[in-house]
Amino acid sequence: MSSAAGVPQSRHLHLPALAVALRPHQWTKNLLLLAGLLFSGSLGDGARWGDALVALTAYCLLSSAGYLVNDVRDAASDRLHPTKRLRPVASGELRPATALVTAAALAGMGLGLAAAIGHATLALAAAFALGQLAYTLWLKRLMVLDAAMIAGLFVVRSAAGAEAIGVRISTWLLVCTALLALFLAFAKRRGELLAIGGDLSAGRAVLRHYTARRLELLVGATAAGSCAAYIAYAVDGSDAAEMALTIPFVVFGLARYLYLMRRRDLGEEPDRVLLTDPPILVAVVLWALVAATALNAG
Repeated sequence: MSSAAGVPQSRHLHLPALAVALRPHQWTKNLLLLAGLLFSGSLGDGARWGDALVALTAYCLLSSAGYLVNDVRDAASDRLHPTKRLRPVASGELRPATALVTAAALAGMGLGLAAAIGHATLALAAAFALGQLAYTLWLKRLMVLDAAMIAGLFVVRSAAGAEAIGVRISTWLLVCTALLALFLAFAKRRGELLAIGGDLSAGRAVLRHYTARRLELLVGATAAGSCAAYIAYAVDGSDAAEMALTIPFVVFGLARYLYLMRRRDLGEEPDRVLLTDPPILVAVVLWALVAATALNAG
């Protein structure tokens, strides 16, 4: 069976293709929902861990639902991209109808889990789902607003993680989250622009409005802003003075990422870089250990 675009469509459901389309490697973004446990000093609270893990599961389901809708929406343009053409929907391994039905089921389950925690958590989850939809259908084609929505979704994750366990989150941490997400989003756009080698027909529509120079400036500005906001939090916004000891790990991580982005042309998939670069992984682990010790002492 073939699609109207001439791409073969499978008659049967291929579970491996569906599993790939869910993009489980990108669920790491949702670990941000556990930040509330760390920054509130609640790592030893079993009840709060339970609520946090339910919220984490809900957002993984909602994220995968969003990815499926995105892949159906972008299937035609993905087929022109050097790597995105291998995505299950674009390659014909997964039928669009199957992807959309699965997305609806996952979204329903995710919202159901959020509702089980509380009305505020459900409201944030619904905002997250609607934000993903708005990004896929409209905002991803508008320069700067595309990155702003990505940052907004990360802020919602942070707020949702804190709301799920009933703790207050620092305003400085929300600012750090927004700036870091903007930094990664602009770095991703830069990587995408380099990957298509100037052939704008093979990349996402918004790349027509960006230039390499403009993206370099945006990446540099948001990296500096992220560092400044985190230093302000660690020095003045945290209840634990020892949090200042975590500043070198954050600065190193950002500097290392900038190096990889500029010297090795990485950055199109930030989540993969963060998971596969040993120095960054070591910095993250050391940051987590020091922060957990400082915030959960006693």
